[in-house]
Amino acid sequence: MAYEVFARKWRPQIFEDVLGQEHVTRTLLNAIAADRLHHAYLFSGARGVGKTSVARILAKAINCKHRVEGNPCNKCESCMDISSGSAMDVQEIDGASNRGIDEIRELRENIKHMPSSGRYRVYIIDEVHMLTLQAFNALLKTLEEPPPHVKFIFATTEPHKVPITILSRCQRYDFKRIPQARLVEQLEKITAEEKVEISRQGLALIAREADGGMRDAVSLLDQVISFSGTKIANENIADILGIIDSELVFKAADAIIDGRSGECIEIVNSLYHYGYDIKEFYKALMDHYRNLLISLVAADKNLLDVTEETIKELQLQAKKAGVEKLQQSLNILIIKEEAFRFTSHARLVLETIMIKLSRLGELLSIGDLISKLEAMEKLIGKGAEPTSYNNKKPEQLISEPEPRWQKSTPATVTPTANTSSESKGWEGLLSYVSARNKGMFAVLKECRLIEIKDKTLEIERGNSPFATRYLNDPESIEKLNSFLKEYFEKDVKVTIKLPAELPAAPAPAPVAKEPDIPKSVKEVLSVFKGELK
Repeated sequence: MAYEVFARKWRPQIFEDVLGQEHVTRTLLNAIAADRLHHAYLFSGARGVGKTSVARILAKAINCKHRVEGNPCNKCESCMDISSGSAMDVQEIDGASNRGIDEIRELRENIKHMPSSGRYRVYIIDEVHMLTLQAFNALLKTLEEPPPHVKFIFATTEPHKVPITILSRCQRYDFKRIPQARLVEQLEKITAEEKVEISRQGLALIAREADGGMRDAVSLLDQVISFSGTKIANENIADILGIIDSELVFKAADAIIDGRSGECIEIVNSLYHYGYDIKEFYKALMDHYRNLLISLVAADKNLLDVTEETIKELQLQAKKAGVEKLQQSLNILIIKEEAFRFTSHARLVLETIMIKLSRLGELLSIGDLISKLEAMEKLIGKGAEPTSYNNKKPEQLISEPEPRWQKSTPATVTPTANTSSESKGWEGLLSYVSARNKGMFAVLKECRLIEIKDKTLEIERGNSPFATRYLNDPESIEKLNSFLKEYFEKDVKVTIKLPAELPAAPAPAPVAKEPDIPKSVKEVLSVFKGELK
């Protein structure tokens, strides 16, 4: 008996055999059972997901005289002729090679003839989007009001290229990509029937490369068996198909997460010498980091188009890295992807990116940082020496002198106690103003609090010229009073005292000829104690 390729041998023959398209097959079965058949159908979706197979099954079902629950019997003469492609009443037309107006005119002439043996004449036009605009226009009237014995079934991978006038005359069914887990299950069934020994991990590798298409998955399996025979090793699959082994991607991610830059270089070197496509590996690494992040932040496992075993491995690796580090790494991968588009040194770019990722260091979440800052503030408030952070002294974390916490000198005038205004606090006011007006905050932090009364805030002015000018400006005082009202939630006015060491009425300084400098520049120079040269 002549050899039959797997893609034809394992092609679905009834609706239940179609994998992952239950939303389509169930609707068609109900329509057949109720005899509510439309005159034109449009099947859209990615390659290899079952569009043409469902079209053939539908053509057999509506012409079969011995249907079983809406499915064709596949034993009568009509079913067998359609399966073999020799049926006179079912014509499959390639839209790419029969795309002109002449072919459509011929089709319009042929549909006038009654079916030779079956109930309907069925025209299946594959890749219908390839028809010319003139051909579509010639088909419009026929498609809208075809003879009762004619059914049209269109299949396309690019429905957006089909004119809206055609779409409006068809019942449209969108076919989904088949999940990887279901592809693996079907491949296991096929290998068991064909007595082929292959691991589930190897099947997952084939299913991943099929990208949601059952036909591609079966064809790839057929190709691997042709090379390896009935016993297939995982490493042979990667070599035969020229795809990146998932173990290598896991290994690269481990090296990055653990900070082993040297191992990252070795992995890139092995990729280069084995002849793998560097850009394909980069895409696989991006997909892997996406899966790692999803495995941590999403509870729905259906978002990960991988097997259950792979999900467990992803979760273990993701927990080791943490959400913050994964998100940071994925951001870098996305930003750097453009570097691969036009580069002639893909190996160098990949090495640089992997080294950068491996040196991100330990990242803390915002919540962790806030918790640690709050703990340090409590210790500082008690006058205690700050504790170690991750078993390191502060001087080991930053190259600055060891901090010494000293109590501030008590104010010369004791603030009034037990007032609602005082309970807010001077430090809190400074933080409030800092978030709203940086210039005013720079002035107030040079001032010294004297007293907070019920409706008065008394401060001692700073010595800087900028502070003097700022606090002598009525608009600045009015703005400060508005901040005080917002912060203390009542009318509180500021009273400004001169610095103790300055005379009450200082003598005017001798007027010197100043360069023509904008006022804003002068204020900046005063705040930062700078000068122009």
